[in-house]
Amino acid sequence: MNSKDTARLSGVAILIFAAVIMAASGTYVVQPGYRGVEVTLGKVSPAFKPEGFGLKSPFVTTIHPISVRQQTAEDKAECYSSDLQQTHIELRVLFRIPESSVVKLFQQYYGEPFESLVAPRVHEALKEVTALQSAEQIVKNREQIKTRALEIARKKIGTLLVVEDIVIQNIALTKELEHAIEAKMVQEQEASKSKYLQQRAQIEADTAVIQAKGEAESIRIRGQALKDNPAFVDLKIVDKWDGITPLVIGGGESLLLPLSDLEHRQTKDNAPAQPATRRSLTPR
Repeated sequence: MNSKDTARLSGVAILIFAAVIMAASGTYVVQPGYRGVEVTLGKVSPAFKPEGFGLKSPFVTTIHPISVRQQTAEDKAECYSSDLQQTHIELRVLFRIPESSVVKLFQQYYGEPFESLVAPRVHEALKEVTALQSAEQIVKNREQIKTRALEIARKKIGTLLVVEDIVIQNIALTKELEHAIEAKMVQEQEASKSKYLQQRAQIEADTAVIQAKGEAESIRIRGQALKDNPAFVDLKIVDKWDGITPLVIGGGESLLLPLSDLEHRQTKDNAPAQPATRRSLTPR
């Protein structure tokens, strides 16, 4: 192979390599969940590129991928309560970039969207909310603080980004303040327990008074009934009678025996039974 053939082969190889480079630089692929921002010689195209394969001007055009998926970022915020107590809040922010904001966000904000836009607005919102409540209320009303801070952050950010949610993971206070709040809660619990015991004792006392009044009224009604109707005692005796006829066996002192007991005695002694005199139970 002479020098001409070698030069010809080298030229062909260079052309093939250049064609491959041109083809590679003249195409792009936008991955799922992303949108592409086209920049040609420093000029940003107003329309984003959808996901998939496409062609572009080689060497002079660059496609920058921007995620439109929901993203989660962890952050920490230092706030002060209305009683000037410092609180440390650990949180997670769920956000996403809408398609309509992909190009604008790329042009106007540098760096990560969360660091440059979301985090500062969320911190401002938390500080505004916590400044209106005491440290104890901040700990107790975590859900209310989260809801109010989310509303304020959305208003501050506008439609450029969508803040889906703010999750407050932990609220830390100083050790001295935590001990003071804990002691106060213990005192409140003891006071509530004492109040409950007092109310219970009062209810039991009122119940005893009501029962005593009821019993006294019952005795009064019975006494009045006996006074108005003396035959009521006889009626009670008849109600209690078991149906066995009582007998009075004579002697110095009358002895009251049922007829069955008298017959049992007669059988046992094998003696004729003494005549029994029946007497009325009705008092003379």
